[in-house]
Amino acid sequence: MLSPLVTMDPGKLDPEEIFSHLPPNRCGEADRRYMNEVLDDGFGNRESAHMLERFEAAFAQKFGVEFAISHNSGSGTLLSCLLAAGVGPGDEVIVPTLTMAATAFVVIQCGAVPVFADSDPDTFNIDPADVERKITPFTKAIIPVSIFGLPPDFDPLLALAERHNLTIVEDDAQCYLASYKGRLVGTIGHAASLSLQGSKHMTTGGDGGMVITDDEEYARGIRKAAIQGYRTLDARPGSTLIPRDERQDWSFERHDRMGFNFRMSAMQAALGLGQLERLDYLVAARRYIGAQYEAAIREEKCEWLIPPHVPQDCTHTYWCYTCKLDEEALGVDWRTFRKTFIEHGGDGLYGAWVPVHLEPIFQTMAFYGPRERAPNFDPRYEGSVKRYSRGDCPNVESLQSRLCLFKAGMQTLDRVNGQVEALRATIRHFA
Repeated sequence: MLSPLVTMDPGKLDPEEIFSHLPPNRCGEADRRYMNEVLDDGFGNRESAHMLERFEAAFAQKFGVEFAISHNSGSGTLLSCLLAAGVGPGDEVIVPTLTMAATAFVVIQCGAVPVFADSDPDTFNIDPADVERKITPFTKAIIPVSIFGLPPDFDPLLALAERHNLTIVEDDAQCYLASYKGRLVGTIGHAASLSLQGSKHMTTGGDGGMVITDDEEYARGIRKAAIQGYRTLDARPGSTLIPRDERQDWSFERHDRMGFNFRMSAMQAALGLGQLERLDYLVAARRYIGAQYEAAIREEKCEWLIPPHVPQDCTHTYWCYTCKLDEEALGVDWRTFRKTFIEHGGDGLYGAWVPVHLEPIFQTMAFYGPRERAPNFDPRYEGSVKRYSRGDCPNVESLQSRLCLFKAGMQTLDRVNGQVEALRATIRHFA
């Protein structure tokens, strides 16, 4: 169940109330209290203060799912999900090209081949029609990304997954507590990966991640992939260490599958537990900030900044506020606009990532040294993706250099007002 703070019109949110719950440096009393519990309990080959168990249980409850599996990063989460789904050499995984490269890197790390899908030019999310065009007999999974905080159109993706027996792993690194047709994002696919890196809605102190799912068998596989493939691990909250009597016995056979060491620390979990308690306010703040940017564009009658399209049946939770810049209508280029925004008090302006399929590493395909060692040339791979080229995803290639990513993670109302006023001043400068 989404909280009223998250579901109500962001224009009606009380900013004073929201920001009164947000510590300016992102670390509040609850965070410190839980971290002190860990420090007081000390460290050893055990789970300090049962903190991972508590964090995982609380996270699962917050999202209304059965299982939450903690990780040390949002990249580790995606890799664990793919490994637990059986993705490996010979397989293809469809990912959007408008995303951070880690979404594609984890496919390579499984020995599989990333296939890049184009995005809708108005929502910036993965285009289900292009996904359908790119499904082959070798497709094993789809990773739809809720880009910038907006959920993609899940229903056609779920229909494709059902028809072709594919696993859907939501990459919700930038999207907390958004809704899609009344459903909570993160509970729609077979599993969802959420990032706890420092720029995200909530953090575990710079890095961290969580996978959520209702599938116990899948959750167990994800846990094992994340923690060295230990045979007796399960999906229960805090199942991150082998009981002492088992691990001390000389006959204990430890590993029944391959895994990595993606464990989250107790201190990370403590910080995350404190952040989780104010997640509704953290999300409400970003929705308020997005509404303020949009109001500035609308009220200043700016026609050369084009806001994102938010479908009526979705909510946007604004990891950042992303617009398209019409350089021709404005009469200056993106870099000049950014420079002018900074001159008027703006705190920088990010451009979107280079489309992943055009990044240098995907042009050379030297993932493991010589090009011929890429998964695309593994003899077990019978598909046709042997290179990545301009023209593969024309929508993203056209719009990427014109995207303006305004920051939306401010923790004080003064900073919010300062950035919104900087945008107003910049628009007036060019009026």
